[in-house]
Amino acid sequence: MSTTSDRSADTKSLRALVDERGEQRANDPYLLNVAGTEIVTYVELATRVQVLGSSWRSRGLLAKERVALIVEQPLSFSVAFLALLSAGAWVAPIDPVLVTGDPEQLRRVLARLRITKVVSDAPSPVSIDSEWWDVGDDDASNEREVLSEGNGSVDHSEEGGVVLSSSGTTGTPKIMELPMAQLLFVAANVARHNSLDEHERGFNPLPLWHINAEVVGLLATLVGGASLVLDDRFHRSNFWPTIEALDVTWINAVPAIIARLTPLRDGEVIPTRVRFVRSASAPLSPSRLSGFEDVTRIPIVESYGMTEAASQICVNPFDAPRKVGSVGRPVGVDLRVTPINSESTDGPVIGEVEIRGPSVIRRYEGEGYEDRFDADGWLHTRDLGYLDEDGYLFLVGRSDDVINRGGEKIFPREIEELVLDVDGVQFAAVVGIPDDVYGHVPVLFVQLDGVTSVTSTDEFPTLVKEIKDVLLANVARTRRPREISVVAVMPVLTTGKIKRKDLEAGLVDVLGHEPVQ
Repeated sequence: MSTTSDRSADTKSLRALVDERGEQRANDPYLLNVAGTEIVTYVELATRVQVLGSSWRSRGLLAKERVALIVEQPLSFSVAFLALLSAGAWVAPIDPVLVTGDPEQLRRVLARLRITKVVSDAPSPVSIDSEWWDVGDDDASNEREVLSEGNGSVDHSEEGGVVLSSSGTTGTPKIMELPMAQLLFVAANVARHNSLDEHERGFNPLPLWHINAEVVGLLATLVGGASLVLDDRFHRSNFWPTIEALDVTWINAVPAIIARLTPLRDGEVIPTRVRFVRSASAPLSPSRLSGFEDVTRIPIVESYGMTEAASQICVNPFDAPRKVGSVGRPVGVDLRVTPINSESTDGPVIGEVEIRGPSVIRRYEGEGYEDRFDADGWLHTRDLGYLDEDGYLFLVGRSDDVINRGGEKIFPREIEELVLDVDGVQFAAVVGIPDDVYGHVPVLFVQLDGVTSVTSTDEFPTLVKEIKDVLLANVARTRRPREISVVAVMPVLTTGKIKRKDLEAGLVDVLGHEPVQ
């Protein structure tokens, strides 16, 4: 077992923290838009949080009421997010695309989350029954009166938190509540680990309706008294000049973003102020990591987290050797690896990663998940990996993804990392398909650079042959994918996680197949 829990995290309420930063940092920037034209200072944040909270409570917002937050503009989302949390609501951030793209799915999501009110910057679809409030409905003209009368006060014991679903890449999303104390505990750990203070400025292009951006981005920046640049999504064009112009010192990223930042484009110069790039949400192959660092000279800090732990579980340290291929050491959690079988092996003992501690939930909503927690509070993550002699965690995949080929267990990640080493491979995923003889056999799906749905199959045989040669040379026949399928677009979430169920179900546009064995 590896134990690194830190129980000394800041225990003050979010509202008290916002007010404290408003007094200490006043006119220093907290949030900036990517164009540099909009800034939310700390004192403006404190004012808006108080005004919005007072306005919403006067309209009937109850403590611990569930409120969906559907706001596209990043700065508006962030201020409303902190205001709702400070007002004691349970906030459910939701992807804005559902408002215009699929109102019926939005209706189902709101019902599943038991939402009573919605705060949004978009008009309400006709099929939505929940009370719908515009994010700008507060009466700004009464701001001075609200502040002078102290109507924004709130009983901090009534602070809520966030209501989120797991990513659902391998099944039905699970719903969970993350209390405010849990969020701030993790945010404090992130701020300490990243040495965030008034001299640091982060850059976050990740979606704000996911736990990573909320805790690692918004809350850790607030805890540290730093500043944060928000973009609506990742834009490759003009990326490095933007980072330089905004004086960014660290970048919050995922492997899909890191892969697109190299090679450099003509005339691009790497900013000297960037201390590190944090990678999360999906596996990062060692070759991608080293390739990025060789070109940019910026270290990548690989981490591991999940919604159930309010984002961060492990991260590579700054003050100790970093181990390529590892997601680092546990931070703020107790972590152990329970072997999945008792068979002897010459390699590391692979098992299921289990976690517990103040950052970890104790239950999911609804029934049917009791087996995910034991009597001592350990959460079975379903992630598989091993700990080395120094307490570093190495992940090999998920128990849901393991392919059982006639009794032999195949871990997709070890094959995927080999394939991602091939230049020109953007995404790679190995999944199991039914087989009459072996039960299941592995197949490889790849998305290639420059290949689209209209690309002729004659244009990529050389790269496919190179992938095939790598498999033949490095993977035993019994573990080798049966075929390579080239897809136009890999089904991925905004966090970069591949939706393997879509691949297994054939819900992708396959451009061509190549048998391997």
